[in-house]
Amino acid sequence: MVKLDNIDRKILEVLKSNSRMKYTELARIVGVTEGAVRRRVNRLVKNGVIKKFTVEVSATKPLLKALVLISARTSHPLSTVSEEVKKLHDVEAVYEVSGLYDIVAIIKSSDVSDLNNCIDEIRKIDGVESTNTLVVLREFS
Repeated sequence: MVKLDNIDRKILEVLKSNSRMKYTELARIVGVTEGAVRRRVNRLVKNGVIKKFTVEVSATKPLLKALVLISARTSHPLSTVSEEVKKLHDVEAVYEVSGLYDIVAIIKSSDVSDLNNCIDEIRKIDGVESTNTLVVLREFS
């Protein structure tokens, strides 16, 4: 477990809102040198605190979001099924869960047709027994 101090936390907060910010600007905001920011960010990446830097693309049309609940056959390794689901184009995240279903996939599609195609692809994966799809109507952040 990596111990984070207040400067590390501040760096993470700033990078969450703008992961492309230059180290010189980040250093000015958090009150340390550019070299210190660079070393801290490298340490956070090396220790797995920062897993990746991402780009958020603004959609030209609203995205359709859905949760696909997946039951897997017990004869297939759950991790293998999860990895295959994660490879699909519109799948944003995959979670192995407890309860009635084994896996939850978060899908973002540009339209219903793309959503249906992605669900069809999930159903074709060896080891998938059944699915239940919940389309998100409204999201609260």
